[in-house]
Amino acid sequence: MKPVYVINGFLESGKTQFITYTIAQPYFQVRGKTLLIVCEEGMEEYDPVLLKKARVIMETIEEESAFNTQYLLELEKKHKPERIVIEFNGMWNYKNVKFPWHWTLEQQITMIDASTFPTYYTNMRSLLAEMIRKSELIIFNRCDGIKDLSTYKRNIKVINPDAQIVFEDSNGEVNEIMEEELPYDLKQSVIEMNDPQFAVFYMDVMDHPERYADKTICFVAQVMIPDQFPEGYFVPGRMAMTCCADDVTFLGYACEYDRVSELKNKQWIKVSATVTYGPFEGYRGEGPLLHAVSVTGCKAPKEEMLQFI
Repeated sequence: MKPVYVINGFLESGKTQFITYTIAQPYFQVRGKTLLIVCEEGMEEYDPVLLKKARVIMETIEEESAFNTQYLLELEKKHKPERIVIEFNGMWNYKNVKFPWHWTLEQQITMIDASTFPTYYTNMRSLLAEMIRKSELIIFNRCDGIKDLSTYKRNIKVINPDAQIVFEDSNGEVNEIMEEELPYDLKQSVIEMNDPQFAVFYMDVMDHPERYADKTICFVAQVMIPDQFPEGYFVPGRMAMTCCADDVTFLGYACEYDRVSELKNKQWIKVSATVTYGPFEGYRGEGPLLHAVSVTGCKAPKEEMLQFI
């Protein structure tokens, strides 16, 4: 199998700089050749001396149609690399990418210029979503002077909850970015949430479950009863458009309730529940858990679908 490493991002997002830094590290000086496939030309250029020292052979693909399995196999046959690194063009739809069968995607990283992120997120959300959906690591650079990084984090997490997100400014990594004022008062023992506030809670509780320990939250939700869930559990949540009209998902957490048999899928309810955090067989490990205090039927809200912006 041939390991493949994909670096995503729009033009001038820092992809070339990141790859240059990586191949210059001692741990990258491994046996065998590396094939670097560059899919767009930016302001930064690769140093040929560094490439030669690191045994990196660079090939350029200028047209999206040329990025196909046949041509990729030709490049592999030509250079016989031990590994492949791809600097992908952010304007190409990553959803259409197909690798040769024996190429294994080892890691995917998305680079984002924080200063231009709102523009791309608003105008090219579907392309951005395809890049970050399967990326293990999202790196925001050029974060200097940006105060609302927590919103950026929530925008990414709603598309890829498992992604590791790093923020960097000119001084290095930015660590404390979640001290913003939440749209509800955490000092209250019972927190009443409207639709936008539920969206914030959904993202925030994953990163800061300690904030909600021993709290009771109240919100309007739809019922979903997954077939694989154990008896006595359901998911109160909301449908949300995470990047475009064609990308809709149900957002919610498992809730323990002793009268689940009385509920129906897609029923609208008002939920009051306490919040804990721990392992659950319906999750891939640990996660937020709700414990229903009360569940009552209610009317559907005016806007049934949430939008993350």
